[in-house]
Amino acid sequence: MGGTALKPAGVVRKVDQLGRIVLPKSLRKRYQMNEGDPVEILVQGDHIILERYRPRCVFCSSMDSVGEFKERYVCASCMSEMKEML
Repeated sequence: MGGTALKPAGVVRKVDQLGRIVLPKSLRKRYQMNEGDPVEILVQGDHIILERYRPRCVFCSSMDSVGEFKERYVCASCMSEMKEML
């Protein structure tokens, strides 16, 4: 999302009664989105952005080398810092 201009995908879908939309197979395939995959909903100004969910570190928000620790996501760098404190 960082500063990248939004560009239309050339697809228009209607929202159904339950607020759902169907992502075209070509987009799901292109962005490696499969049935059951978590999707994050982001808002930027008046735009709604869907992204494949990737866990972020609870301390620094990094998405690099993130693992789960006591039901929280922590990156390797923050985990290393915590080990040094002990």
